[in-house]
Amino acid sequence: MLLIVIWAVTIGAAIVAGIQISSFRQSMLGSDAIARVQARWAARAGVETMIAIMEYHTENPDPEDALGMIRDLQDNSYGELETGSYDIRHFLDGQEWAGPLDEHSKANINLLSGELMNIRDMTPDVVGAITDWRDSNEDAGMLGAEKSHYQNRGKSYEPRNADFRNFAELELVAGVWPEYTRGEDWNLDGRIDSNEDDGDQTWPDDQADGMLDAGWSGILTALSRSSALAPSGLPRLNLLTATSEEVIERTGLTAPQASALLAYAQTPNAKLEQLLTVPLSTLSSGSAGAGGAAGAAGAGGRSSTGGGKSGSTGGSTGGSTGRSSGGRSGATGGATQAGPGDLDNAAKGRVLNECTTVEFKRAGPGKVNINTVSGEVLREVFDLNPKLVDTLLSRRDAKPSGLTSLASVLDIPGFTPQILSPLAKQLDVQSFVFTISSRGRSKTVGGESEMVVTVDRSMLPAQILLYREP
Repeated sequence: MLLIVIWAVTIGAAIVAGIQISSFRQSMLGSDAIARVQARWAARAGVETMIAIMEYHTENPDPEDALGMIRDLQDNSYGELETGSYDIRHFLDGQEWAGPLDEHSKANINLLSGELMNIRDMTPDVVGAITDWRDSNEDAGMLGAEKSHYQNRGKSYEPRNADFRNFAELELVAGVWPEYTRGEDWNLDGRIDSNEDDGDQTWPDDQADGMLDAGWSGILTALSRSSALAPSGLPRLNLLTATSEEVIERTGLTAPQASALLAYAQTPNAKLEQLLTVPLSTLSSGSAGAGGAAGAAGAGGRSSTGGGKSGSTGGSTGGSTGRSSGGRSGATGGATQAGPGDLDNAAKGRVLNECTTVEFKRAGPGKVNINTVSGEVLREVFDLNPKLVDTLLSRRDAKPSGLTSLASVLDIPGFTPQILSPLAKQLDVQSFVFTISSRGRSKTVGGESEMVVTVDRSMLPAQILLYREP
């Protein structure tokens, strides 16, 4: 009888122990599930905070502070909630930064052509294949790849024959390998993860140096977008349809300057970037060809001074200058003629910021923001002299409000109009698309969740372009 009692007690104890273990496991699973939910919503709170800040600055722009929004995003990149916290950061140019990644800090692959050959590990056949992927025809270049190339290799896809929609699409192009595009950033979240900083212990192979080599993804993007909005928050003024009064109101030019600018806008292939190298009086007279450009170079590379003077152009290096804004004449091509006052750098900057000669129909590939661009992009993609890049970055970073116009780059030692002008079609001073890598953490068990969200703030409400949870 005693044995039966002992046996029953033993069986009962085993059952109770099993129930306890099962209950403990269920409790742990429940706690983990709650922690994941808390972490996910904490990450979501970070995303919503960033979007709210972007929308505020879209609605309340400050053209005199090009970095105001960037500072606000950085200042709110970490937040504590009742049940968790969020942390938003990214790697760029070998350094970790607080806040979301500015897609305009990288070069848009849809705008690059010859510059592609400057990029490490980029070969002529890959450049040809990229070009063929983007162009609208089915004619393969000398080293390119069109539809038949992919079909002959059993691929289930073919070239888009249009712009790349996202960076990962680049890996579909013939000759492109993920090791080149992703480097150590295998999940393309723009931040360093534990498996991306442990050497050869786990995939991918990395240097375990506390830095993130993101490969091409660190310098190229397909997500930056153009916008009709000027830094003032107003739609850019189309000089093809604008009146002189509108130009004066938006840019602060004099009436003769506004009239000259409108006259130049009506000339074939008018590009406002030419203001950086050619005096307005030359452009408006229709003589901004090789002679005008050469004259501007002969005048020391600057078309004006801060006092509104117009320099001698077209072969007269020692001639006199006149104040043409007051109705007097400037020396152009060796002959004296009446003309409007040429623009100083501040006026050029306002024109470049607020005006356009192209009708905006839809968003296209975005330009590089000179205020956030990495030194790696300037050196590797645009092949700028490293010393010149270092000077630009140090002077830019020393300005709390950043560079408020492209023309203000001319105030940086070493940057002549001849250096800046070819880059002007690729550069700007504002950004519209950001990628938010928000990592949420639960306060209870310490569970983590990450969201990677790409947002276009050029419209209200802001538009989410991409959303993933790596």
